[in-house]
Amino acid sequence: MHPRKNASAMRMVGAQLACFRRAAGYTQRRLAERVCADPETIASIEQGRRVLKPDLAREMDVVLDTKGALTVAVENMPEVDRYPLWAEKYMDEERVAIALSFYANQVLPGLLQNEEYARAVFRSRVPAYSEDEITLQVEARLDRQAILHRKEPPSLSFVISEAIVRDRLGGDAVYREMLRHLRECAELPGLALQIMPLGRTSHASLDGAFILLETPDHQHLAYTETQRGSHFVADPGDVSILAQRYAMLRTQALNTEDTKGLLDRLLGD
Repeated sequence: MHPRKNASAMRMVGAQLACFRRAAGYTQRRLAERVCADPETIASIEQGRRVLKPDLAREMDVVLDTKGALTVAVENMPEVDRYPLWAEKYMDEERVAIALSFYANQVLPGLLQNEEYARAVFRSRVPAYSEDEITLQVEARLDRQAILHRKEPPSLSFVISEAIVRDRLGGDAVYREMLRHLRECAELPGLALQIMPLGRTSHASLDGAFILLETPDHQHLAYTETQRGSHFVADPGDVSILAQRYAMLRTQALNTEDTKGLLDRLLGD
């Protein structure tokens, strides 16, 4: 199916949900409370920026007395409309996490990307996305960044390779805006940004990028990224290994003040 129709299908399901919600006399916040979801999740679904998952559709059918209409709509959406299950699960956990730690070696973590950089990332994809799909992906990525500005934001730590801040993805103009945005992010309260310098003789994570996550009930999880997809790591022993690697990465990287100094120098070049 053409990507424009994919986006339209998500918007159609979102419009149906909004119509059913209003007819039942619910606000987005009240509906979110009834189904134990975040109000932003409801808003994103209604705006067609986030897919409605089957379990949530079934619950909303009961609450809104829609005779299974939302479940049928979701079941008949093209498979390509749905985010991979691992991505959905991760984003659900990310939204409510109390602590997140990122190691990135190739591209800025999504939470640190500004719009034009994110667009350049998706335009680099092989095989290529259509412009409609790129727009959809960029909007979804920027939507995730709401957690940076929560009333009580999570504790955030980023260790990123110096290669990322030297690579001119998208061209010179996009590069400079990325650096400026990253420098602003480095000043956010509760956010620690460290750059792993090039030229090191040892490195604690040659296996690639990963994320550590702590849930509100203090469960520790990890998330690893590969060429062919990504997955959660819940086994305590495996999570511990990644946590040890992250602790070592932080000692090998520039500290936060030296990181800001490097960004300032790059902006001055």
